[in-house]
Parts: sequence; C-alpha cells; structure tokens
Amino acid sequence: MNNGQRFASSALTIAEMEARKIRHDSTELWMRGVQPALWLLIFGEVFSTVRGLVPTGYSSYLQYLAPGVLAQSVLFIAIFYGITIVWERDVGLLTKLLSTPSPRLSVVVGKALAAGVRGVFQGIMIFALALIIGVQLRFDPLDVAGVFVVVVLFAMCFASFSMTLASLLKTRDRMMGIGQAITIPLFFASNAIYPVSLMPSWLQTISAVNPLSYVVNAMRAMLITGDYSGLPLDIFALLVSTLFFVACASVMLKRLIE
Repeated sequence: MNNGQRFASSALTIAEMEARKIRHDSTELWMRGVQPALWLLIFGEVFSTVRGLVPTGYSSYLQYLAPGVLAQSVLFIAIFYGITIVWERDVGLLTKLLSTPSPRLSVVVGKALAAGVRGVFQGIMIFALALIIGVQLRFDPLDVAGVFVVVVLFAMCFASFSMTLASLLKTRDRMMGIGQAITIPLFFASNAIYPVSLMPSWLQTISAVNPLSYVVNAMRAMLITGDYSGLPLDIFALLVSTLFFVACASVMLKRLIE
C-alpha cells in the first residue's frame, strides 16, 4: 500500500468511526435541528414584514434566509468540534490515535470529514423544514449535490479551525467560550440574514473577508438564483480556507497532548 492509499484509508476509517457515533446516538443531531427551526419559523416570519429587507430576485425573506440558516447550523456544528478533541485527549483516546502509524494529517481530515457528515444531516433537516413551510428552493439534483459539497467543505474548514484552537487552548471550558465568541460575530458580519448593501461600510469590509459570506453566496446561487457567475470565486475562497486550516490543525494537533 503506497502513502496515498494509506492516507486515504486512515482518513476514511477515522471518519467512519466518528460517523458510527451518530448511528448509536442521534439525539445531538435532532437537538441541533431546533435552533434553525426557530430561526426560520420565528425570526424569518417576523422579519418578512420588514420592507426593503428582501433583495431583488427573491420571492420572500424566508427564501433569502434559508441558505443563511443552513450555513449557520453547519458553522455551529463545526466550531465546537474541538471540544470533542479535548475530551478525547482527557480520556486518552487521542494519545492512542496519534501513536498509530496514521499520519496526523489523516487524523485531522478524517475527523473533519465526520463534521461534514453531521453538516449533511443538518442540511437534510433544513431542506425538509423549508419544504414544509413553503420556501421556494431549486431542487435540481446537481445543485443539491453542489450544496452538500459546499456543506462538507465548510464543515471541514471550521472543524479544522476548531481543532487548531483546541491545540492552543487545551480545555473544554476555554473552547466553549471562544466558540461562542467567534460564531456570533461571524454570523452577523456576513450576508446570512441581511444583504451586504444594508451594512455600514466597515462591516461590508469584514463581510468581504468572512468565509461564511462566500458559503452563503454559493448556496443561494445553487438553491435560489441560478446565477453561477460568482460561484468559482466562492468555491475557491472556501477551498483555500479549508486547506489552510486543515494544514494548521495537522501541525498543531500534537501540541494538544504535550
């Protein structure tokens, strides 16, 4: 078995081990579905009455909001993934895993892929809810597949970012605090819940470098507008961010057990 095959086998094995946890206990996934439901059913319905909030090309505010809520849900899953890594360090699982012949990069990629699987489940729940409440989305098979690819990449990006933070902070309490401190500013400094044109100029600048904005743009292009002109830039920005944080997590992971 060459190095590439060994890496792929290790990463997929770790991802499968993580996904098996979902099969044994899916309570967390269902509980995480409550928050996006509240955003769509309460926040979305209330802000549907605000004039000027719906950009041209969208039939309703709920239609505009749905991709943003999906991106937010995946972000919340991924950003707290480092807490799991710290727990595995505390009970000795991470030390055993890093002592195997598997390269650290495959460990990071495998766990990040598992976060992507959780994100896909979240996407399925939000799609189902959107259909139930009558949100008009484009369900072309290629577009839906593209959205799931974006979901997986986005989850991998921020799960790797979370693992990098875990290597620096090293405690679950610190990870919980920093996770909450990061997710809310990222969410509100993006185009997830309101158009960039309504933001002050300084916030527009932040939104332009916010990975969440590119994810939401890509999802809206595939699910609503069908305008793919900006999609290459969105995917490129997401790929670069994902590769960067995967590399960072791979380099920093060993510090967690020191």
